[in-house]
Amino acid sequence: MSNITTIGLDLAKNVFQVHGVDETGTAVVVKRLRRSQVSGFFASLPPCLIGMEACATAHYWARELTELGHTVRLMPPQYVKAYVKRNKNDAADAAAICEAVRRPSMRFVPVKTADQQSALLMHRARDLLIRQRTMLVNALRGHMAEFGLVEAQGLHKVVGLIAIVLDEKDERIPILARQALKIITDQISELQTRISEIERQVLAWHKDNPVSQRLATIPGIGPIIATAIAATVADAGVFRSGREFAAWLGLVPRQSSTGGKARLGGISKRGDSYLRRLLVNSAHTVLLCWKAAKADPWVLSLRGRKPRLVVAVALANKTARIAWAVMSRQETYRRVAVAA
Repeated sequence: MSNITTIGLDLAKNVFQVHGVDETGTAVVVKRLRRSQVSGFFASLPPCLIGMEACATAHYWARELTELGHTVRLMPPQYVKAYVKRNKNDAADAAAICEAVRRPSMRFVPVKTADQQSALLMHRARDLLIRQRTMLVNALRGHMAEFGLVEAQGLHKVVGLIAIVLDEKDERIPILARQALKIITDQISELQTRISEIERQVLAWHKDNPVSQRLATIPGIGPIIATAIAATVADAGVFRSGREFAAWLGLVPRQSSTGGKARLGGISKRGDSYLRRLLVNSAHTVLLCWKAAKADPWVLSLRGRKPRLVVAVALANKTARIAWAVMSRQETYRRVAVAA
């Protein structure tokens, strides 16, 4: 098997599929491997090009195989799908990966380091806990409303409902209901403590990461968004421009053009949905609270022509382009003075 030049590796939990070809594209090896056999198999091969889909465990295996001397390329699964012939199975997927990784126009995903994956794990855990807290808060509000106790929306307003549940002298809630509601309020308090704990860890990572610190100088980007971008975008040079980076985040119009006629719809919502949500939410906050943004001629002109949500997405797009410039040039954000 010394003449193998390219390998397509279809990842799985336990059974991996290998498809290797030589310089002429002729299949040399087609076999299945158990998880425990993967490292030994590739250690016995001379250095070659290995293609994999950027899916679960892909970055781990990319780091492991790179240490064995191989060149590893990760590809978005949607780009590999076009090379699958006829029925879908593990062998066909591995052959399609092997074919796709050799295409000169193929786009690749940079391999993340263990540190970057750890930072993303903190974000995923925080996002999960926030969703669980929202579920419990909504449940508490719904149950309390059954007894005529209603508060305004917002997390800070739930404090009043929790105080009522903890007040044993308040007779508006029956004893049996109070016992069940106390369990919900205790879980809300515990989740709030866990979320604060993770946010402290994120802030500590932010202080030790120069890329994240440079991103935090951009208006509308704080430690949460800065660390999320720094951990997600392993190499800003993958994108040719800030517009391409914004398009990767799905912050550009969806196209359905043909015959020379351009048809643009809503935003494409492709790419990383977590980053897109953070940037759009940040844009809403900037438009609501930041005085400089309210006085910006570009924002004022856009507000006079477009709905509020469209303006927020446009500002998120602009922030993403600035973030790309800061990462690619390795400079902090320099605010340009607006003419009176």
